[in-house]
Amino acid sequence: MTAIDDLPPLSDVIRRFELSARKSLGQNFLLDLNLTSRIARAAAPLEDATIVEIGPGPGGLTRALLAQGVKRVIAVERDERAIPALEEIAQRYPGRLTIVNADAMTFDPRPHLNGERAKIVANLPYNIATVLLIDWLCAEPWPPWYDMMVLMFQREVAERIVARENDDAYGRLGVLANWRAETKILFDIAPGAFVPPPKVTSSVVRLIPRAAPEPCDRRALERVAAAAFGQRRKMLRQSLKSLGVDPAALAAAAGVEPTRRAETIPVSGFVAMARELTDITAAKSKTP
Repeated sequence: MTAIDDLPPLSDVIRRFELSARKSLGQNFLLDLNLTSRIARAAAPLEDATIVEIGPGPGGLTRALLAQGVKRVIAVERDERAIPALEEIAQRYPGRLTIVNADAMTFDPRPHLNGERAKIVANLPYNIATVLLIDWLCAEPWPPWYDMMVLMFQREVAERIVARENDDAYGRLGVLANWRAETKILFDIAPGAFVPPPKVTSSVVRLIPRAAPEPCDRRALERVAAAAFGQRRKMLRQSLKSLGVDPAALAAAAGVEPTRRAETIPVSGFVAMARELTDITAAKSKTP
């Protein structure tokens, strides 16, 4: 393993600060600094970049980002045990690491950005990873405060994020993610690279926000996708009934037959149905 800086090995840091991973916090520490450096490079270009990192733990990815020249890392860590370890890194890289002891589920990074765009780079705690991603994808106004996300997920979740029509993993998450971002799985990381090793393979995913996603109301899109995939084995003419409008009208707006199933409809089709739902709902509200 190649040294990336003159700080102690992560295994020593974990032992010294008694940072045994806690299942309740979804912690699986990645100790191979070559792998953390690979994740950091996936967020290139890094020069002059401001990074928001969620759940840095003992700081392996934090160190890789700083060693590769980012301007600043805002590290959001809920586990108070990890703060002294991160403070050692802050001393090694003066003025470039901001440590925030906070819960990522409620943390708003924008006051820390001074109006700058950031990148989100993180080995996310598995137990909150999908919720955080959806929150970031639902940011308003759009384009959001970040211009790239490089995130680690369980492989199954990663496949759902990048899935498109006719993929087995295609569902609500794929519709939302690919409507608002360009998505790609970059590489996998085996369970043995972590302490403790998870039971599944992990994948690093890159999401780049689209400057101008196809226009529609996000909440309407989420409603249509939820209805369609909530009964994914049924045809649209049945699954969309829960929306309280004529399913045939929604299907026609997407240019598809109401006998189609959700997994065969592209993201653009869901967007078209969401626009139609918005128009029908607005027309109903104006009817005396």
